[in-house]
Amino acid sequence: MEETHVVTCFLRNRAAVLLVRRSDAVGSYSGQWGAVAGHVAPDPDDPDESDAATDPDAAARREIAEETGLADAVTLVRRGNSFPVADDDLDTRWVVHPYLFDCDSRDVRLDEEATESEWVPPTEILRRETVPDLWTSYDRVRPGADTVADDRDHGSTYLSVRALETLRDEAALAVERDAGDWDALATLARDLRAARPSMAVVANRVNRAMHVAADDRTPAAVERAAEDTIADALDADDAAAAVAADEVDGGRLVTLSRSGTVREALRRADPDGVLVAESRPGGEGVGVAESLSADGTAVTLTADAALAHELAGGDYDAVLVGADAVLPDGRAVNKVGTRAVALAAAREDVPLFVVAAAAKVSTDATPSLERADPTDVYDDDAAIDVAAPLFDVTPADLVAGFCTEQGVLDADDVAAVAAAHRDRAEW
Repeated sequence: MEETHVVTCFLRNRAAVLLVRRSDAVGSYSGQWGAVAGHVAPDPDDPDESDAATDPDAAARREIAEETGLADAVTLVRRGNSFPVADDDLDTRWVVHPYLFDCDSRDVRLDEEATESEWVPPTEILRRETVPDLWTSYDRVRPGADTVADDRDHGSTYLSVRALETLRDEAALAVERDAGDWDALATLARDLRAARPSMAVVANRVNRAMHVAADDRTPAAVERAAEDTIADALDADDAAAAVAADEVDGGRLVTLSRSGTVREALRRADPDGVLVAESRPGGEGVGVAESLSADGTAVTLTADAALAHELAGGDYDAVLVGADAVLPDGRAVNKVGTRAVALAAAREDVPLFVVAAAAKVSTDATPSLERADPTDVYDDDAAIDVAAPLFDVTPADLVAGFCTEQGVLDADDVAAVAAAHRDRAEW
């Protein structure tokens, strides 16, 4: 039996993945649905191609470029462990290398190897005629509770959607297996909502899905509720960004750290310029500054310690920051440095707005503050105690308003939202 190595690449946009129907131009499984895939081998049309072409990583990106035209739109999320698939009819033993990429575009340009494409929930893999073991490939790269617990590269909104994807996928598996196990899904939901205590949105969105599904208490109900909550979550962030953009209406703006919702608000606001703090530890602000600059925005990047000085010396109209959580009394939990920016902004009469979906309002008045690795601050041998907070708490009286999909909220409005979240936590 011939052994052939292949890549299977899932492109994820928002919470949907790209599936393509294979054409007669491919040598196997024509008419069946698959992900972006191809052989791990040099390009036969390029005899001078280097040995790098036999590397699965290189092959994955080559196939994405050739089959979809989205090579510049993807970011690697995870490479899963390879596994064998034997096909006796083809006398072939496939060795599959699965990949998951986030993709910021749905502008697919198919080549001759596919007849059509769709962006669908990955649970559709369970319900379509697909190439062999396509779900096994996805299973090796899909998010799980450990994704939410261990990810230190993405914000709370992103992780809340990953938590809902985990719940949705497990519920779909239970539906297909006719397992009917509400208790197992409830245990998973409790694990997910506890995975990141500092990120209230994770627990709130999991609670919302389970609260909706609790009337039926079936895996099918959980799958539907999780998928609906994902859609609402993505829409909520877009709406919050629109509210913030309307509130500041361009001008010269200030931000720090990295928030997808703030990034979208800045894009919509079309500011005259943006001052960005580098946001140590982690330096997320650098990537934000680069992204804004690439879009044509006039950007100034500064050190965290210099932000107050720059605020005092410039003519700025507003500060926009995200939040990992908003406490019931209106205090905002965000990347360390936010409190200092808020104090400096208040001194200069520059309003600070927190831009976040209402799901980020916590039901708990006590903040859970994650800490950075102490070596990010000091990594030598002196007998020094190191304080390395990753988040801080900004008092409510320093926040001009909370820009959410429900409009601009004040502290009293936040308290009402927290009460609604507590009600949904009972499922």
